[in-house]
Amino acid sequence: MAHSITTVKARAALKPRTSPYWHPIAKGCHLGYRKTSATAPGTWVTKFRNDDGKELQHGLGGFDGIPPSDHFDTARKKADDWFKHMGRGGSSEDKSLKQVCEAYVAHLANEGRVGASKDAAGRFKRWIYSNPKLASTPIQKITQKQVDDWRKNLRATLAIPQDKDKAATRPRAEGSINRDMTTLRAALNLALENGDVTSDHAWKAKLKPIENADGRRDVYLDQSQRRKLIEKAPADLALFLSALCLLPLRPGAVAALNAGHFDKQLSSLTIGKDKAGGIRKITLPPATATFFAERSKDKLPAAPLFVRADGKRWDKDAWKVPIKDAVVAAELPAAVTAYTLRHSTITDLVNHGLPTLTVAQLSGTSVAMVEKHYGHLQQRQSSAALAMLAI
Repeated sequence: MAHSITTVKARAALKPRTSPYWHPIAKGCHLGYRKTSATAPGTWVTKFRNDDGKELQHGLGGFDGIPPSDHFDTARKKADDWFKHMGRGGSSEDKSLKQVCEAYVAHLANEGRVGASKDAAGRFKRWIYSNPKLASTPIQKITQKQVDDWRKNLRATLAIPQDKDKAATRPRAEGSINRDMTTLRAALNLALENGDVTSDHAWKAKLKPIENADGRRDVYLDQSQRRKLIEKAPADLALFLSALCLLPLRPGAVAALNAGHFDKQLSSLTIGKDKAGGIRKITLPPATATFFAERSKDKLPAAPLFVRADGKRWDKDAWKVPIKDAVVAAELPAAVTAYTLRHSTITDLVNHGLPTLTVAQLSGTSVAMVEKHYGHLQQRQSSAALAMLAI
C-alpha cells in the first residue's frame, strides 16, 4: 500500500515504525520520512543506489524552525542537492569543515612536508577550530556567506603586538591574510579532489587572494645598506643578518640551521627546515663557506649555528625588535624586516642573470613565484640585450 509523505495531514496519518516511508524522486533516488513515535516529530532521509547497485542513505534532519507545510519542499530540495553530489561521484560521508582541515594537515605530513603541516595546523586552530559552529558545518553545506564572513573576520582581526602586554592596534598584514586563505583554500580543494564535496562554488570566488598584498617585496637594500644594517646591529644579531645577506633563504630557515647542516669538506649547506618543505643542499662559494665554517667550529652537530646572546636559537619574536632598532640606527626605510634581506639577495641574483630555475632552487621557492615577483627584472635585462642589437 502506498503512503504519502507530501503533506502535513498525510504524514500525521502515518503509523509509527522503524523504517522510513519512501517517496520516489527518480530512478535509484528516494526521499524518505521516518516516524518512530505518534508524538515526536519525524525526520527526513534520502537513499541513493549507485552504479554498483549499492544503496546509500543520508539523513537530512527534522527541519525545526521551518513551518511543517514547507517540510516536504525543503527536504526535496536538500535531497536533490545530495543526489547531484552523489551522481558526480561524491562521498556519502558528511565530513565537517574541521575534518576536512585535519585531513589536509595529515596529507601534508604524509607528503613529508612537516613544516607546512604544522603551519596549517596552527592556522586552522586559530581561525577554524576556534569557531565551533563553522568547524562543525558539513563541508557539503558550506555557503558563500559563511566563507565571506570568515574572510571578513580575518581582515577585522588586529595583529598580535610583539609586546604581549600591549593592546592590539594595528591591522593584520594583507600578506598574512592571504596565507590564511591560501591554506583553507588548499584544504577545501583537497576535499573537492577526494569527492567529499563536488563543487567549489562556496569558496572559489570568496577566497581569492588580495592582490599586491606582499608589500615587503617592494623594499630593497643594496649591498652598502645591508652592510650598514649589520654594522648597527648587536653582535649576535649581526651574524644572523650576515647569513641572510649571503644566501637567499627565509629567516626561519636560517634560524633552524644546526652545525651539522654544514659540511666543511664539501663546502655545502643542507637546508632541512623551510616553508618549502623539501630538504635541499647548496654548494657554497669559498668566502661563504669560510663564514659558515667559523660558525660551526667546535659545535656539536645538533647545536644551532646562530644563537642570541643568551645562547637561545633565534625566532621571529626574538629578532623583530632588535632589527627595527638596527634599522633606525642605520637610517634605513622603516619597512625593512628580516625578510627584506631575502628579497634583496634574490633581486641581486636575478639582476646578475642567474637562470630563474637556479634562483628558485637556491631560495626554496617555485619558478612561478620567482617569475611573478621578479619577472620584471628579467624583462629589463631582455630589453638591454635587445638594445645591443640596434644597428
